[in-house]
Amino acid sequence: MADPIAEEHASQVGELCCECGQFHLLLDNHLYNFQDEVDDELICHICLQPLLQPMDTPCGHTYCFKCLENFMQEYNFCPMDRKKLSFQQCHKSSLLVRNLLDKLIVFCPFKAECQQTMQRCELEAHLQNRCPGFKKYKSELQRKKNPISKGKEDPPTKVETNTPKDPEVPSGGSSLVAESSAAAVVSLGTAEPGLVNPAFEESEEDLPQRTSLVAETTTIEIHREDPEEELGMRIVGGKDTPLGNIVVQEVLRDSVIAADGRIAPGDHILEVNGVNISSVTHCQAVSFLRHPGPVLHLMVLQEKGFSNKTAQQDSTSVTNREVIHVTLIKRDRSEPLGIKLIRKTDEAGIFILDLLEGGLAAKNGKLSRNDRVLSINGQDLRQGTPEAAAQIIQTTESRVNFVILRQPGVQLSDPVEDGSTSNNSSSSSNGGSPVHHRRRLDQNHYRRKSTYQKDLPQGYISHEKTVAIKKEPKESLGITIGGGRDNKNKLPIYVTSVQPIGCLFRDGRIKRGDVLLSINGIDLTHLNYYEAVSALKSNAASHSVILKALEIISLNSPEPSLDIKEQGFSWSPLWITWLGLPSYLHCCQDIVLSKGNLESWGFSIVGGFEESKGNQPFFIKTIVPGTPAFRDRKLKCGDEIVAVNGVPAIGMSNSELIPMLKEQRNKVTLTVVSWPGSLV
Repeated sequence: MADPIAEEHASQVGELCCECGQFHLLLDNHLYNFQDEVDDELICHICLQPLLQPMDTPCGHTYCFKCLENFMQEYNFCPMDRKKLSFQQCHKSSLLVRNLLDKLIVFCPFKAECQQTMQRCELEAHLQNRCPGFKKYKSELQRKKNPISKGKEDPPTKVETNTPKDPEVPSGGSSLVAESSAAAVVSLGTAEPGLVNPAFEESEEDLPQRTSLVAETTTIEIHREDPEEELGMRIVGGKDTPLGNIVVQEVLRDSVIAADGRIAPGDHILEVNGVNISSVTHCQAVSFLRHPGPVLHLMVLQEKGFSNKTAQQDSTSVTNREVIHVTLIKRDRSEPLGIKLIRKTDEAGIFILDLLEGGLAAKNGKLSRNDRVLSINGQDLRQGTPEAAAQIIQTTESRVNFVILRQPGVQLSDPVEDGSTSNNSSSSSNGGSPVHHRRRLDQNHYRRKSTYQKDLPQGYISHEKTVAIKKEPKESLGITIGGGRDNKNKLPIYVTSVQPIGCLFRDGRIKRGDVLLSINGIDLTHLNYYEAVSALKSNAASHSVILKALEIISLNSPEPSLDIKEQGFSWSPLWITWLGLPSYLHCCQDIVLSKGNLESWGFSIVGGFEESKGNQPFFIKTIVPGTPAFRDRKLKCGDEIVAVNGVPAIGMSNSELIPMLKEQRNKVTLTVVSWPGSLV
């Protein structure tokens, strides 16, 4: 860094930046030297560099704050699709995107004196506190400012007089330092950012397409005829877990949420009835979502997939396609049509993913999966979103007129059939798993290997207890159980209730939630539900019973009332409880994902080793629609990653596992453990 060229450049562009350690104009973006090639979805389409303070436009594109601000001073349209745009309409990108950017690995800019790499958000602290190169630079700068051996003072340079020592970050100052990221090298010599951007040109057949990750926040109003009825979804996450946010893992079939059709697995729940739950514990979020009431207002963040670089697909040829008009008649405004809509990565617009069985659209029979929706009730949706379509449908009193584009013979994969052909272990987005698949699923699950095992996470204790009871032969144990290795999540057998009529209630040591390990020496941990029931009944007929059980204790235990679902569904442990189950009782599954050269895997991870928190499990936080992970349908939000291609993830940091995943070009095998989310 301390070379003549750098010194000359410094006199032109200002003092070396104390945040990124490089020379740039005060109002320009920071500059970084990235260790690896950055994914296309994290690139700004104006400067073609990794995003810095990313901003989302209403039309679904993402740019650096400064790039977009500079561009909007000259123009009033989006650089990508040229739709009319004002800077006030744009908003800060999702926390997920900002975190991904902050965790990009960069080199220290003082390569001669320091060869360290670190996450981008850690560079400023490294420069200020640990970097020998930056320390040397500051010493030399100070010596130039206060010469003691020269006969006369050198005239002050621009670097000393024209540049404030601490550059300001627009819109947030020092609080946004952690969100500051990549620099726009191209824009340094560009008077009109965007006009020299290849993504801005009309024709670019020689260049790979760059895409942006699209996420939208929307408010959804859920109506319940019975205020006590479950919403019918499973959630994971919470501030007391590596996931942080509350994430929808599954939507149960025929539930209130499924009938509404707007919430899907992977959505992040930000607010419940105006209360911010983005930073509450898992148990607190469960309490908010289980609160009864006829109307529920949810603010959710929904990842929509990757948007196209240009709007060329808008004029997609209709050769071999037919335009079809379909009218559905609702009995009243609130009646759902039973249609699931999605975006695709390779074509503009919205498409029909699925028709819910028994729904109005399915009964009508004229709409099909993979139909592209051109308009609804005369409103153009060729560049629309699923939310816009849902809004039109919900506000329509009776007749819903669709104009759709259909290519004969092409349909999206049926989620259920995917499972039957690829041994799918997860349900469709509406929940449920066909019974006839269970035997085949068992072949794909196995006990967690000793090389994959881990210590219990912080905040958990597991206590094994042996309970010996003398009883009358005809006296019942008085417990009900759940789980079993035939369960979708391959759970161990656990106690769902202790009835006040049996001998175990009188003894008092076996509690609801205990995992049953054995009875009279018979191992229960590998049995399915019906085998476990049979073993318990047959051994209960004897005069004495010896039960071995495991109690999972959370040091941040919720109030008992939060751990109970009073209506509808039988009791089951919260998702957060299963995180304290010892590794030897886990069942793993290998999930093989395949992708093209220009695709990303389509999921984000959190967790891993941190000095302040020690070893934490890696969890799947987000699965992006239209990506390999989404299409495969086995991976779920909240799944723990145990290994990658057989290499254990235990003890790895986030910055170690992400490069390993990126190195797998077309195929990767993820070993995962999946726990059922908490039912709300």
